[in-house]
Amino acid sequence: MAKKAAQPSETKAESAGNPVARFTKYVEDSRAELRKVTWPSAKDTRKATLMVLIIVALMAVVLGVVDLVLSNLITYILA
Repeated sequence: MAKKAAQPSETKAESAGNPVARFTKYVEDSRAELRKVTWPSAKDTRKATLMVLIIVALMAVVLGVVDLVLSNLITYILA
């Protein structure tokens, strides 16, 4: 036996209805989803922020060195 596909909770007629009702449903659904979110602790957020800042600083140094080497190479070639 073939399984039937799940029916959507709204029909096209309902989804094309009142914009205020659709917006209200959207807000309610969004709040329900936000209640399911597991937010990181302040400690985890600080650790992640510190790691991002360190990686950004390292990449800035690496890109600066690459830029310096390539600009000196171009100057040497063109001189």
